[in-house]
Amino acid sequence: MTTAQPGPCEGGQVHAAAEPAHPLSAARKRWVLAATVLGSSLTFIDGSALGVALPAVQRDLAAGTAAVQWVSNAYLLTLGALVLIGGAAGDRFGRRRVFLIGVAIFALASIGCAVAPTVQALVAGRAIQGIGAALLTPGALAVIGATFPPEERGKAFGTWAGFGALTGMVGPLIGGWLADAADWRAIFWINVPLAILTAVVTLAATPESRDPDARGLDGLGAVLAVAGLGALTWALTAAPDLGFASPVILAGLVGGAALLAAFVWAEARQTHPMMPLGLFSSSVFSGINLLTLLLYFALGGAMFFLPFDLIRVHGWSATEAGAAMLPFAAVMGLFSGLAGRVADRFGARLSLSVGPALAGIGLALLAVPAPRAGYVDGPLAGMTVLAIGMTLAVGPLTATVMGAVKAGHTGVASGVNNAVARVASLLAVALLGLVLSAVFAGVANLPDARAQLAQVMSGGDITPVVRDAFHAAFRAVILTCAACAGLAGLIGLLTAPGPVQKAA
Repeated sequence: MTTAQPGPCEGGQVHAAAEPAHPLSAARKRWVLAATVLGSSLTFIDGSALGVALPAVQRDLAAGTAAVQWVSNAYLLTLGALVLIGGAAGDRFGRRRVFLIGVAIFALASIGCAVAPTVQALVAGRAIQGIGAALLTPGALAVIGATFPPEERGKAFGTWAGFGALTGMVGPLIGGWLADAADWRAIFWINVPLAILTAVVTLAATPESRDPDARGLDGLGAVLAVAGLGALTWALTAAPDLGFASPVILAGLVGGAALLAAFVWAEARQTHPMMPLGLFSSSVFSGINLLTLLLYFALGGAMFFLPFDLIRVHGWSATEAGAAMLPFAAVMGLFSGLAGRVADRFGARLSLSVGPALAGIGLALLAVPAPRAGYVDGPLAGMTVLAIGMTLAVGPLTATVMGAVKAGHTGVASGVNNAVARVASLLAVALLGLVLSAVFAGVANLPDARAQLAQVMSGGDITPVVRDAFHAAFRAVILTCAACAGLAGLIGLLTAPGPVQKAA
């Protein structure tokens, strides 16, 4: 299960956009907004629905533990590494054009995922989906910024985010129902008519716009980011099977680290870097991005492994596991505006310290229920407290990151923060998979622990001993997530700005 909320700082590109060159009528603007909502729904529904269906995917494709992790990782890898260059491409080549290209790539990749005969083909399709999402996600927000004047952008972005919360709410239910009653492949087929409708509305209503001052794209940075993150993630994911002493694992770790170091070196020398290193000279910007890394690491890891525990340990159906997400989506959708007003009144420091701390408490509560727990005595309390904490934290992240840099850099700063959140989820699935495997092997104390863990993850029959060992491993994972969220709250307390003092 994954959250389908907008990224922490995607709104920044709205505020950074220039004045619309040709003001449109109110009706035309509504159609443009509808096009961006439809396009973004592709990623919101797909992400939240697929998370609940992963156990069914693994069972039907006879996939191993590492392979099913890559169904999530492949998408997060290309999205996180390319989302910055996707926004820059829209500014240079046309925002409507790049948005439509992203929609087309996502739709074609969805067809590939829907007909994938093997888990390897599904992983490849997910990676291509990530490329499409890296173009259409910033493209949607750039189109809003180019269409609406500054005084209307807040309402427009709020509408866009509200529909994102709505699709995030129904996505897990759709995914769970399809996994139980139909076929998980239908999750991908849903994207095709959505993409066609998006293209029709966009072509009919959205004018083209671009930044005349936009220059070259950071192709070298994009290649190094994808290669470095890919090598590192592969090594961490494969390590439980091959062992850290394996030459190929060591090569992946060393090679990935070297490529990421080369990425930093290249960014320092690029004329138009996708991640300007000068932004990190601000202690607030650096601190809040570290907070984002820890908080989204905690959230992404917990939401990936939670459906396996609910379905395999507690005996829930995929539909019931999807329903467990409802408190999270409902609280974020209904109270994000109130949380923003709280931050405006009391300052970001309160929200960015208390919010992550509450999220950590909520995650810890998810580790409490015993096997075979129901909904009320199971995830309800944990999901609700987690939702309150994330609602308090997510909104102020945008304003704080953007306020930490010069006015001309707000769009890039928000994009960097959004990329950090995506990469955090990618690293969480890989690193917490190591925690899960190590604790399971230690608790189960079985000679074939690796095979037994694969049996749990793939939906096969398991013994009570194996079930209890998996639940203990899940608890270790979720408590690790809780600790990361708590640490994020401490960083928020130390680095986030306090309330702005009003003049007398």
